[in-house]
Amino acid sequence: MTLPRKLATALALSLTLAGASAQVPTKKAAPAPAPAAAAPEVRAIEVSLRRAIAERLPNFPPIDEIRTTPIPGLFEIRFGTDIRYVDGKGEYLIEGDLVDLKTRSSLTQARVDKLTAIQFSALPVADAMVVKRGTGARKLAVFEDPNCGYCKRFEKGLAELKDVTIYTFLIPILGPSSLERSRAIWCSKDAYAAWQDWMLRDKPPAKPEGACDDAALTRNLAFARKFQINGTPALVFEDGTRVPGAIPAEQVEERLQRAQKKS
Repeated sequence: MTLPRKLATALALSLTLAGASAQVPTKKAAPAPAPAAAAPEVRAIEVSLRRAIAERLPNFPPIDEIRTTPIPGLFEIRFGTDIRYVDGKGEYLIEGDLVDLKTRSSLTQARVDKLTAIQFSALPVADAMVVKRGTGARKLAVFEDPNCGYCKRFEKGLAELKDVTIYTFLIPILGPSSLERSRAIWCSKDAYAAWQDWMLRDKPPAKPEGACDDAALTRNLAFARKFQINGTPALVFEDGTRVPGAIPAEQVEERLQRAQKKS
């Protein structure tokens, strides 16, 4: 079952407003929402919701977790890293973002970001092309496709960075020619040089001669699927911060400095 995104977002917003208007201001701050199954009544509701959803939506994916939300009577249901919302009786399902109107931020996206966070130390760096500039003290991982036009423009900005180690993971997600070109780059004698020649100078990589172990490309694709890296370029900074899309070099520099202070 899939609801139109605009309708789902509107429903989520209306529920947010309804919940906010129903609350009576008090001097004491409201307690933080309890985690999944923190109280007996919540556990009972969880059992009831699982039963109701299984009966009404037999093809719904297996539910990994049910949690309360800031809105009384509205619950978050999670399967994998996907989030949906449901009322306490399991009669209404909402697909879309839950938005905090005070901060104008998506609580749904914040939750997904937390679920898909990547520890830099967990990156399979053996499957990346690595370049060290200057001291290499700062670290940046980038997931890219050789046929990605945004990636080409982004690479030109990366050339301005100093004192950084860059790990470039090839994820050929834009069709068969992406896989062929990624394989040619990865199998080159100097993979990073071949990558730079193609991305910055439009010089195609030579076709690999003989056998080549390109299993790293398969592992990179599996890693990208696991952590929902669905577009390129995708950036991961040393503090685990993820940024989708090509951002200006100035913003990359700012985030590198911020991540270095946290680490």
